[in-house]
Parts: sequence; structure tokens; C-alpha cells
Amino acid sequence: MEYKKLGKSGLDVSDLCLGSMSFGIPERGNAPWSLNEEKSRPIIKKALELGINFFSTANMYSDGTSEEILGRALKDFSRRDEVVIATKVFVPMRKGPNAMGLSRKAIMTEVDNSLKRLGTDYIDLYQIHRWDLNTPIEETMEALHDLVKAGKVRYIGASSMSAWQFAKAQHVAERNGWTRFISMENRLNLLYREEEREMLPFCKEDGVGVTPYLPFAAGRLTREWNEQTSRSSNDQVAKDLFTKTEEVDRKVAGRVGEVAADRGIPRAQVALAWLLQKEEVTAPIIGATKISHLEDAVSALSVKLTAGEIKSLEELYVPHPLV
Repeated sequence: MEYKKLGKSGLDVSDLCLGSMSFGIPERGNAPWSLNEEKSRPIIKKALELGINFFSTANMYSDGTSEEILGRALKDFSRRDEVVIATKVFVPMRKGPNAMGLSRKAIMTEVDNSLKRLGTDYIDLYQIHRWDLNTPIEETMEALHDLVKAGKVRYIGASSMSAWQFAKAQHVAERNGWTRFISMENRLNLLYREEEREMLPFCKEDGVGVTPYLPFAAGRLTREWNEQTSRSSNDQVAKDLFTKTEEVDRKVAGRVGEVAADRGIPRAQVALAWLLQKEEVTAPIIGATKISHLEDAVSALSVKLTAGEIKSLEELYVPHPLV
């Protein structure tokens, strides 16, 4: 495992980030396929042993239980100053007004709730989960800046928005002398490459680290197309993301299988190696429900695809609807 700076910041993160949407009480939230605490802890411990120091979660994953499980495991298995904890805010955690979004009130409430669930007195990377159409970006950026100055948050990042929105947020922060985003957590994989058009070039130009999620397209790039798993059967969010482009995506996934077969390696390593070779990408966010998933991901760090292989993987892609 190697480490690199996240964007233009001084923060060192591992080449891979372990996503924590797979950890949580299955009966709570929107991830019935998630692992409970007993099953989650060995995976978190193994990630640390493999050199991963970067862990990403969100307040809404499994109704907050993902943060709780991750926080307790990291406290038991590592030193706080040796790990980078990222979490997110936006999605409502309760019913009623001011329960969601990026208003100053919502941010100040939810950061304290996340700190309590994670069992820590600061968050390394606090990210806005989505763009809030109902709150002025000036209000959001000032609130995030105040969290940094208060010591509750070390750095801030963003996730899944249009490039113009991200650029506007950065401009507002710079104009007012507030803290700027150092990272963009966006959806990027061989089945969804729309971020290559504007977001990736902007991040490269602006010195922003890129931490893509769903590198395996919710498992569609790791197995035979019609093979079903517990997650693929129950993950409605993933179904919504991929159903409309299934015929085209099937062909691209087939190419992943061909390259993997030629090399004699798992498909997951091919899909991840493609991401890792993009110069804009800092650390893909991998999900893992088995130790073998982690081991495959680490093995992908040494896979270097040829120009011919990359062309084969990319040439069947067609534009997708923006998500």
C-alpha cells in the first residue's frame, strides 16, 4: 500500500479507501444486505492490516449504525491519529423541518450527531453528500468553514454534483476566504463515465482529489451479468442507477470478463485497475463484505493495463443519462 496527498492538501491517504455502506444493522436504513457489527469488524481490521488508512461513511448509512460500527472498530484496532475518517451530511436523519439539507442549522446539528456516533472529537474529511437546491451555497460554505475553525472538522469535501456547482462552491469559498473543498467523491466506473467530460478535468485543474464510489458498478463488473447476490437482489438504489442502460452495460462488462480471463485474474481487479490508472483519481472507494474482496482490491494495485486493454474496455461505452 502506498499513500498520496488528497488533492492539494497535506493529508496523506492510502491508494484505496474502504467504504462503509456495507456495515450497519440490516434492519435499519436502506441497506438490508449490510453486515452487522460482528461480521463487519474482521473486515475493518483486515483493511488496517493491509495498510488502508482511509475510511468513508455517511450519517445516513443504515440509519447511523454504519458510523457507530466503524467508529468502535477503529477505536479498538488503531490509533485515532493514524486513520482518516470521512463522513457525509445532507440526507434527512429524522422527520420534520430542518431535518435535511445543507443549511447552517442542519450542518451544525448533524456534525455533532456524527461525532457522537463515530466516538471521536473530530472528523478528518466532512463531505456534503449532495447539492442543496434550497440553501444558498454561501450559507453552506461558511458553516463548513466554521466547523474547520472550531476543530470539529479537519478538511471538507463534496460528492455527486454538476461541475458548475462544484466550481461555484469553490469560487464562493475563495472569494470569502473560507475553507475550500479538497476532494470530490463521485460515481465513476466503466459503466458510468460521464464524469470524464467536465468534473475530472476541473478537479485536475483545481487540485482536487478524486475518490470515486461504486468502482465495480455495484458488483456488475465483478461477476457474470445474470449472476445474483444478496445485494443485487435487494439494492434498489443500484437497480435504479443501471436498469435503463442494461443492454449497453452488459457489453462493457463482457469486455471486463475477457481481459480478466486473458490475464487469469478476477474481474474486480481489472475494473479497479482501470480506475487506478486515471491520473485524476486519488483513491477509489471499495466496498467489501468478505476478506477476499479486500485482498482482490489490494492485488489490483499491481495490475497495469496495457493501452490495448484500456481501449478494449472503453470503446463500447456510449453516453449515459446524467445521474
